[in-house]
Formats: sequence, C-alpha cells, structure tokens
Amino acid sequence: MFKTLLLSILLAGFCTQSYAQADSLMDMLNSGAPAKKEKVSATFKATRIIDGSSVENLGPGILDFRIAHRFGQLNQGSQNFFGIDDATTKIGLDYGITRWLMIGLAHSVLNKEDDGFAKVKLYSQKTGGMPVTISYVGAVSIQTAPAPSIPAGDSWYASNRFYYTNQVLVARKFSDRISLQIMPTIVHYNLVDSTKFSNNTFAIGLGGRIKVSKRIAITGEYYYRLNNTDLLYNGAKTYNALSVGIDIETGGHVFQLMLTNSQGLSERGFIGQTTDSWSKGALHFGFNISRVFTIVKPKEFR
Repeated sequence: MFKTLLLSILLAGFCTQSYAQADSLMDMLNSGAPAKKEKVSATFKATRIIDGSSVENLGPGILDFRIAHRFGQLNQGSQNFFGIDDATTKIGLDYGITRWLMIGLAHSVLNKEDDGFAKVKLYSQKTGGMPVTISYVGAVSIQTAPAPSIPAGDSWYASNRFYYTNQVLVARKFSDRISLQIMPTIVHYNLVDSTKFSNNTFAIGLGGRIKVSKRIAITGEYYYRLNNTDLLYNGAKTYNALSVGIDIETGGHVFQLMLTNSQGLSERGFIGQTTDSWSKGALHFGFNISRVFTIVKPKEFR
C-alpha cells in the first residue's frame, strides 16, 4: 500500500510537469526565442534524500557536519519505549573540494561501521540543454566489530569486513516543487554464502521530493533489488528498503524526519540487509541533522 502510494505520487508529479514543460517549450518555439542554457539548482535541499545520496554537492570549502539517528521498531511498545531504547547513530563529516567533487567520512554505531565516499557531479541539468543531472558515488565501508565465532578449520580474513558501493544518480527537477531521481546501484559484499548468493547485489533506487512550502518538503525513497532478493542477514530474511520523510530547512540547518523499515545507515545496510517490513508494522522513526560551515571562503567573498 505504502509503495503504491509513494510511486503514484511521484509518477503523477512526473506526468504533470512533463506536460507543463512541453507547453512551455512550444511557447518558446512559437515565439522564435532561443532557449537559454542555465544550470538548474537545488534539485534537492540536502546531499541526502533520506538514506541515499542525492545529486546535490557541497560547494568548495564547505564542511557539512551530519548526525543520523534511527530508533528501534515502533511496534516494540512501551517495553523499549517504542524503539527509543534501541537506537543507532551515525556521525559524519562531508566536505566540498570543488564544485563537482565532494568527499565524506563517517562512523556508525550499528556494527561499529566506518565508511567513506566520493561523489562526482558529471553533468548538470540546464534549461534549454541537458535534461538531467548525473552524478557518480563510490563508497567503501568496514565493520570494526569483533570477529564472529567460526567453526574449527575455517578462516577469518580482514577482507571479510569490507563492502563496496557504486552508484549512478540521475535526477531531474521538473519544477520548483517536484524533483525525481533514479539510482542504479551495485553493492559488493566480500563475505556471503557463495553457494546461495552473489557477492554483488544489484538494485534500482527511486527517490523524489515534493515541496509544500518555502522551507518544507515531502520526500520518498525506495530501493528495489534485482537479485539476492532472498539474501539473509544474521539468519533473518531481508526486504527492500522504503522510506518517507519530511525536510525542514531552518537557516544553516536542515532537519530530515522519516519513517523507514531500515535501521541501516549505509548502502550496505539499507539496500541489502534490511530485516524489517512495512507490511508487518516493523517501522523505525528517525532523523538526520545537517549543519554546514564555511571552512574556505570563495574568492569572490575574500
């Protein structure tokens, strides 16, 4: 039900804005005026839609201090204070090197995971020109928790702790209110039961934003796995990750509130290792807080 509702909203926005832009283009052709090729900005408000990356980059010299928090299952009831007693946190620092390159480092309490990423903006959407923005994200994560107990005769390697993610982000801002993004993704798990599963999980992500006021927007994100759909995590069945949220901008802060079936805070976790399901009511409330700082002032402000 929630998946159908989310996809219906996003597709409705896509169709509506497509017709509107077609009319605008026809008016431009009839007038004989050439279209100006100007970069489209603010496709999304933050560098993350909810869990996954957006096509937005930090400007050069900008540092983003991020805190992500996901509580336990809401249906745990008062025993765990509706999930508050079973929370996980991720703290990260992202930095803009150039207008097209940003990097980030973070640490998550869940599985004591450290991760790093680089995001490269390859093409920018332009009015009267490039119809979409395209970015690439490459990430690596390592779990630093103690090695598990293994049967006698088996070996445990340091490489078992590593995971790798490669993503292409393709986004279009249809209007000041509606933006959509598609995210083909590959997550490589060094350690899986290779007799049953592939080391590579292929997924297609769909994200979107509907702006409802100057400072508030509704967001959604869904990752559909093309293989490894029956992948197990710690012996439990896994599900596709679906999240809905609200972005609230307050000056230098961006607050993101969400409901999601995943507690994972990296692509490794929420794409291939989500063990909770919306249909079973196993939902998590969470939030992201972002605070940006200017470390190196742009030349024009010196």
